[in-house]
Amino acid sequence: MERGIGRVVAISFAVAALAAGIWAGWTATAPGPAANAAVERISRIEAGLSGPVAIKGQPLPSHSLADRMEHYKVPGVSVAFFENGRVTWAREYGYADAEKKSPVTTDTLFQAASISKPVASLAALHLVEEGKLSLDEDVNVKLKSWKVPDNDFTKEQKVTLRRLLSHSAGLTVHGFPGYAAGETVPSVVQVLDGQKPANTAPVRVETEPGQKWSYSGGGFTIAQLLMTDVTGEPFPTLLSELVLKPAGMTHSTYEQPLPQDRVAFATMPYRGSGEPVKGGPHTYPEMAAAGLWTTPSDLGYMAMEVEREFHGASHRILSQSMARQYLTRQKGDSGLGVFVEGEGAALHFSHSGGNEGYRCYFVDFPERHQGVAIMTNSDNGGSLMNELLRSVAKEYAWPGYEVIEKELAQVEPRVLAAYVGEYQEPTVGKITVTQKDGRLYLQSPPLGSEPQELLPESPADFFILVEKATFKFVAPKAGKPADSLVIAFGPQTFTAKRAK
Repeated sequence: MERGIGRVVAISFAVAALAAGIWAGWTATAPGPAANAAVERISRIEAGLSGPVAIKGQPLPSHSLADRMEHYKVPGVSVAFFENGRVTWAREYGYADAEKKSPVTTDTLFQAASISKPVASLAALHLVEEGKLSLDEDVNVKLKSWKVPDNDFTKEQKVTLRRLLSHSAGLTVHGFPGYAAGETVPSVVQVLDGQKPANTAPVRVETEPGQKWSYSGGGFTIAQLLMTDVTGEPFPTLLSELVLKPAGMTHSTYEQPLPQDRVAFATMPYRGSGEPVKGGPHTYPEMAAAGLWTTPSDLGYMAMEVEREFHGASHRILSQSMARQYLTRQKGDSGLGVFVEGEGAALHFSHSGGNEGYRCYFVDFPERHQGVAIMTNSDNGGSLMNELLRSVAKEYAWPGYEVIEKELAQVEPRVLAAYVGEYQEPTVGKITVTQKDGRLYLQSPPLGSEPQELLPESPADFFILVEKATFKFVAPKAGKPADSLVIAFGPQTFTAKRAK
């Protein structure tokens, strides 16, 4: 797809009115009523950030984007809204590098993290249509440089590409931390076998393939090797030819680390404390799972190409029938690389991403011909991003993003005290629960560095205001210390065991 559907005028300017003193830019249609309407919409979006959960009987707090960037210590944000086949507006806020005061621009690159998966899936499905891969064949038939180790779980059912792309292959390794500057980067085979210098466990089948949904970046790393084995092409080259160029993603690359001529366009990643990630961006040899560098506008071009193919208006990457398979739920809400929710006009596909110092998200409504992509350079970007997404959804009346109202229960402080402690879960990591002034707080890496108040629905069930997540403490007996914490977030459920 070419970018130039309609004339686009890019205007960059400083916005002194923003309290944090951040820099912003925007892209909209040529001056006129449409541009004025876009500016008014953007202003309302910037002023209307709120959380996904409200307490019944209490007003829902609303914040400005500038205030929330300061609150969450997020240095930079980039947003692109796309509609009817083109990016109708894009806006950038803050800094790509806060120390150098380098502003985020439309050309600024962010790590897409797990949004790498839906883009990589398009390449895999293209190879299926070329006859080089099969969706339902045992992947060991085509793998050359490594094989999925057989065990009791693979006696009857096999690991297939369909199952890899829909997180239903029964595989381990949820995600990857990447490799800091100066660290030795392993090969893909070393990653899959968990051999040094790999910093993650081996990718192995732990449940019968096809039986249940379990998110696995390890599975996408197998898909990456499968694609390079059958084509003989380096993964960044293959993805550039099969997806990035056809979709018009001219700023994007899977090269890890970034080549020197692109480093100047890259954002610096930041921790939730506001400090930069030591050494800068991590390197991810697990490219299909986490290795894409891109911009929100480029993600919009990808989503709009999928949308056209879904409607049979294009076939640059996939045929209409394959595009419809891509957006068909396989297991839970997983399509073939993306999450698919809603029906009819409410149908939408999306994916989020989180690498060290980066958080991002995109969503597209193919029947409404609208979508948005948001990218940030902070571990705290997820909370900010959710609030900003909700403001966009409210402005464009998108279904599925309504605020949930919860009713507060009264719980005795002694009951809350029984939940205080540290809990451990392999995927989520360490979860710390504390009590202060009769209130319970939870701190967990996926939620950023800031403790979140746990609000009670019952003596054992709690919620937070920044995510549609629930937390259930399980104790052997009422009033006794909890021995586990069950966290439900979307289709995922995690059970964290008490560590101390």
